Amino acid sequence: MKPYVLAGFQMIGLNGMIGASWLDPDDTSVAFTDLDYWIGIARQLDDAGFDFLFFADSYGFPGLDGEPLAATVREGRSIPQADPVTVVSALAAATRDLGYVVTASTTVEKPAALARRFATLDHFTKGRIGWNIVTGSQGATAASLMGEEVTPHDLRYDKADDYLELCLKLWESSWRTDAVVADRASGVWADPEGVRSISHDGPFHQAKGILNVPPSPQRTPLLVQAGTSGRGCEYAGRNAEVVFVAGGPHEVVARRVQNIRDAAVAAGRPADSITIVAGVMFLVAPTEEEAIAKHERMLSLSSYDGAAAIFAGNTGVDLLQFDQDAPLPHDLSTELGLSNLQRYLGTAEQPGPLVREIVDDFRRTGLNGSVFVGTPEQVADETEAFVAATGVDGFLVQPNVVPATYDDFIGLLLPELRARGLVRESRADSADPGAPATTLRERLFPGAGAHLPDTHYGAALRWS
Repeated sequence: MKPYVLAGFQMIGLNGMIGASWLDPDDTSVAFTDLDYWIGIARQLDDAGFDFLFFADSYGFPGLDGEPLAATVREGRSIPQADPVTVVSALAAATRDLGYVVTASTTVEKPAALARRFATLDHFTKGRIGWNIVTGSQGATAASLMGEEVTPHDLRYDKADDYLELCLKLWESSWRTDAVVADRASGVWADPEGVRSISHDGPFHQAKGILNVPPSPQRTPLLVQAGTSGRGCEYAGRNAEVVFVAGGPHEVVARRVQNIRDAAVAAGRPADSITIVAGVMFLVAPTEEEAIAKHERMLSLSSYDGAAAIFAGNTGVDLLQFDQDAPLPHDLSTELGLSNLQRYLGTAEQPGPLVREIVDDFRRTGLNGSVFVGTPEQVADETEAFVAATGVDGFLVQPNVVPATYDDFIGLLLPELRARGLVRESRADSADPGAPATTLRERLFPGAGAHLPDTHYGAALRWS
């Protein structure tokens, strides 16, 4: 078995994927506006050998009809949330190997602006940057904030296809590989014959000009995506190198994983060209009783109204407006977080869970869908069973209390996983701790090179 891919999950705000865990006296996330707080987290994950730190983000907020929901404001859940791009350069300077995946939407700004920012970050991180492509997290409130209408779900992905293709042209086609000369003797910084304007006349985006940033270590950042609806899988199959899926029952996750791999094959790519990581919360302790106590403490800070508010912000569906003792209509749909709604829908023949059961499940598992609770040996067993049953390649470690969640994962669980050969060594424990750092793409796909693989359609755009 190849080593698990391990990533830490964060957003620039109060911590707590499930409940308002900032209320826990051991949690330090109230310091989220202090840069030193983020440097500490990044160094901890870097020293432990994590592959990357994933930053979720949205311009929107949990709300309905453009108004924030009181429970989320009161409990500090997804409100506040600051911009993660602003911290990445500082974190990269403080770490050596850890990659950084930053969420950015294809519905908020022009493609050329985003392409320029990520090319710059790829330079400043020495090739350790990835882009988590979203088409509209908390899309209703984000659209309202930007003075726009909500774009229908599948149309957002059509626009995102065009958006990414334009970005790829800027990253891959604007500069020839050997264009930069930097020759003081001749006074030539770059060969004019090696820099050219790209032209894009797509169905949604148009552009003509150059990317005013020379080729970066990866040229294109690592491409990450998280949608698992039918159209989301199709998008992932064509575009993504890494896909983040929610946890949940083994059979549900396995079906999503297979759908993504099938979509890659349908797009003319190998099934294993996409690395898939599942979002899971790990509550680990020396004894089972202590782990259960941590779980109970977490749930005590997770309210029914707060869970319903987060669900509403993600899906646009206010569960509190339905009969709590009946299932949701099986044909209910949304133009927002469709995957999280479909997670709870039944059929005409087999109704789904009661609404109160949905809220309670969401209160217990949140957006991630899986919580592993137990001793290091028990949780390691659970990871092995999960990977064997679902086919995922690793885990996005979602936090409860910071830094305690990471302290326990690193101090208690990682030694057990390493003893079983399930995760790679940290740099400090490796046979060659002085080996040069690699790009994020090379770290996740050893031997494949720093640039997009030839099987990705974007590679054909490269001007070499």
